[in-house]
Amino acid sequence: MNSTSIFLLCLIIGATLITILYVFYLYHKVGKIKISKKNVEDISGYIKEGAMAFLKREFKVIIPFIVAVALFLTILGFIPIFKTVEGIGWEGAIAFIVGASFSGLAGYIGMLSATKANARTTDAAHNSGMSSALRVAFSGGAVLGLSVVGLGLLGIAVLFLVFYYVYLGLGSTDITALAQASHVLTGYGLGCSMIALFDRVGGGIYTKAADVGADIVGKIEENIPEDDPRNPATIADNVGDNVGDVAGMGSDLCESHVGSIISCITLGILLVRKAVDSGSELNPSLIIFPLLIAGVGVIASLLSVVFIRLKEWKDPQKTLNIATYISTGLVAIATIILSLVYLKNGLAIGAVASGLVSGILVGKIAEYYTSSDFKGVKEVAKESETGDATNVISGLGLGMKSTLLTILALTGGIVISYLFLGNYGIGLAAVGMLSVAGATISVDAYGPISDNAGGIAAMAKLEPEVREITDKLDAVGNTTAAIGKGFCIGSATFTSLALFLSYSDAAKLFDNLGNANLNVLLPEVIVGLLLGAMLPYLFSSLVIGAVGRAANQMVIEVRRQFEEHPLILKGEEKPDYTRCVDISTKASLREMIFPGIVAVISPILVGFVLGEEGLGGMLIGALSSAIMLAIFMANAGGAWDNAKKYIEQGHFGGPGSKAHKAAITGDTVGDPLKDTAGPTMDILIKLMSVISLIMAPVFTAIPSLWELLINLF
Repeated sequence: MNSTSIFLLCLIIGATLITILYVFYLYHKVGKIKISKKNVEDISGYIKEGAMAFLKREFKVIIPFIVAVALFLTILGFIPIFKTVEGIGWEGAIAFIVGASFSGLAGYIGMLSATKANARTTDAAHNSGMSSALRVAFSGGAVLGLSVVGLGLLGIAVLFLVFYYVYLGLGSTDITALAQASHVLTGYGLGCSMIALFDRVGGGIYTKAADVGADIVGKIEENIPEDDPRNPATIADNVGDNVGDVAGMGSDLCESHVGSIISCITLGILLVRKAVDSGSELNPSLIIFPLLIAGVGVIASLLSVVFIRLKEWKDPQKTLNIATYISTGLVAIATIILSLVYLKNGLAIGAVASGLVSGILVGKIAEYYTSSDFKGVKEVAKESETGDATNVISGLGLGMKSTLLTILALTGGIVISYLFLGNYGIGLAAVGMLSVAGATISVDAYGPISDNAGGIAAMAKLEPEVREITDKLDAVGNTTAAIGKGFCIGSATFTSLALFLSYSDAAKLFDNLGNANLNVLLPEVIVGLLLGAMLPYLFSSLVIGAVGRAANQMVIEVRRQFEEHPLILKGEEKPDYTRCVDISTKASLREMIFPGIVAVISPILVGFVLGEEGLGGMLIGALSSAIMLAIFMANAGGAWDNAKKYIEQGHFGGPGSKAHKAAITGDTVGDPLKDTAGPTMDILIKLMSVISLIMAPVFTAIPSLWELLINLF
């Protein structure tokens, strides 16, 4: 690399360090806000205690696993056949540990901030009104958003620079050292993926087990309001918002953010190596450019957070939209300058812009299908008047229909980015979409904080005026959550496709001219496609079943407390919240193991049995199936949730009506879809893509079982 590239990498590292410093400043500012009401602080303490208990138990499971995988990667590095495998050896093991540590740390910081900001948002609504409460909730969410992108990019930039010099010192040529350093980054991506798997699956099971259990007994059987302090599961429900929608969502987008950058670097190295082989001088600009876009995105997200905090805002939806638009606009402007000045052509502008626009479109489509401001949710609410079945049927139909516009937006972005810069353009589109992840996560994490704030206001029995403010914040939070899930789905599509292209190169599925060799008419590819299309359904079944079993335990426990302690429902005896928190914690940690094994083992088994072509087919099949399922489940669940809330606002009979009870059933059905199974589809396809990329050289070096059988017969 030339001195300019080294200087730019150092600037990127500096940008991430500034962002991380601001994270700790913001965290300190939120924590310094005094809580004036003792009962509000006490309830927040229960939520924080439950969230931290979950994380501590989860880390006890994760840390030995991370150590074991790191040792395994190190040992594999001494086996000759694995010498050329990406992310293997002591270098990959170090990167793996750093990736897992940074991803886990980002989620931990975000969780701490969220559990501090929830009560302070409630207190601000009580003492100062909407503007102050909005400011606190957004600040709490921004801690997670900036932590994820700051730590994620810091790890990539530092590891890439350090190992470039390590390999250069060991005698590698410049281009070879760049390629070897990028291979190490694959281990970093694997570490982020592993944490994302545990956080998304475990957190999703936790939150929906509590939510479903609380709704079935509290709302349907006992007809008590949501977040009523008499409900033993209400604390577990609020804890779940943090472990599922804060830590889980943060780790999900951290994995996408990191994966998009790594895959784009890999595709850039492929182009640079071809140029060098044809006699051109080494020009690392295509390799550094995705890091520059990500760095600009981190700073743009930081500036958008600073801008929002500088002013007093009254309209939550407008405020959050402005944060997203500021970061998107800044990235777009910087892309134009960097493309013309650094790359010396404007082709990258179109590729990055296609990713930015696709991300916004997918979010807006999700809002259209899940917000009560539009006809879809209102139709689901109206169908509730005739009972549970019509509510569920209407929600299913709406979720399925929502796949059309979403896929058109994503495929449009893929086609446009490819037309500008080929496969590298698709990688840039993924980086472009995720360059604003800091702002997007900040907006999304605002949702569970405001939801918690509303729950705390209800449990603390604050004045109706306070609940009106927190309800308005929460209503916007439901929309941002749906938009955030859409963004997760869209980013997972682009990231997985970019990783698949990197896998195709590593597995030699391109010829010397760059044309694809993957023939879908080959029987092993067809079998791989079918197996891949099946896997998301199997994975969804496992996590939905886990929610059902955990929710069943929760229902039994809440019923037991009501039966054995009748004074609870009269408000004269305090429920045993701890028991319900413990049920969700144990169930989520127990149930997340087997789905995780399925996600890790599937691509390895298919690769050994069907070879690199069959595995390529499996990845395409899984991507196609998982994205459709994720869109359907997220939007159907969001529509059911907001249809219930629309009725609770007084429409179609209001709370307690027949329509309301039917809407609660729909919401309960949708809960594990939108908050557990749907989000885990993103993790599934990205993790399988990373593992396939790591193992590709092995599958090309040895004959598959399919090849042996063909030769035998």
